[in-house]
Amino acid sequence: MMDMQIRYGAGPGEIDHMTTDRLRAEFMVEGLFAPGELRMAYTHLDRMIVGGAVPEDAPCEIAGGGEVGTPGFFDAREAGIANLGGAGWAEIDGTRHALAGRDCLYVGRGTGTLRLGSDDPAAPARFYLNSVPAGADHPSRAIPRAEAKMVEFGDCDRGNFRQLRMYIHPEVGPSCLLLMGITDVPQGQVWNTQPPHLHERRMEAYGYFDLAPEDRVFHFMGRPDNTRHLVVQDGDIVLSPAWSIHMGAGTGPYCFVWGMTGENQAYEDVTPVPVSSLR
Repeated sequence: MMDMQIRYGAGPGEIDHMTTDRLRAEFMVEGLFAPGELRMAYTHLDRMIVGGAVPEDAPCEIAGGGEVGTPGFFDAREAGIANLGGAGWAEIDGTRHALAGRDCLYVGRGTGTLRLGSDDPAAPARFYLNSVPAGADHPSRAIPRAEAKMVEFGDCDRGNFRQLRMYIHPEVGPSCLLLMGITDVPQGQVWNTQPPHLHERRMEAYGYFDLAPEDRVFHFMGRPDNTRHLVVQDGDIVLSPAWSIHMGAGTGPYCFVWGMTGENQAYEDVTPVPVSSLR
């Protein structure tokens, strides 16, 4: 059974009037990863759905589309799924794909039934999903970590060196509009995005993981001249509207899955914002 939350989002003019709790309620999704459950949140930001599944003895299944208004969940949607836990598998209309930790899966429009399972219930897989509307068909496929395109950004001396792996991307695994990848912030580094930027033609979701229980990431959002921050822990998702900057600083090592959708798939279609201009 699917547990679906709803996020309606808000405009930049509204954040001045938001308490911390309200800001978190609009732009964060917490508690997606529950043992033995499938949980999702439907956001009205480009109608992206974020989800978490931690199958144990029984697999989790996505099939019916009652929550999205179509007979099947994937009748008009595509999805990317990243395994952030132990070894597992995904079965797409009866075809099974092995998914080790840090492997991803692209699920194409028209899929009937998706089942997600763990190899060992005592060390379960931890599946993180991003699903968006799609207007074209692309074949489903597993994308192992070794096949992702890895690029490096930043400067160790400035605390912002990171390694970014593109999985669902035109150069690796084609899709209609979804982009998805994983960024690692190594030991001793702090910032996950520098300089901060805007992409007016795309929204983005940050799924933070691999944080120690005592650590937090301070995720900055808002307009460049009117910023706010969210304090996130392991497994929290931050929804970043097109009008908002996004960058984060951690108190210890961490990683995040980034997923984007919008008008195009041009990863470089961004507007950098100088740090000196932030307020």
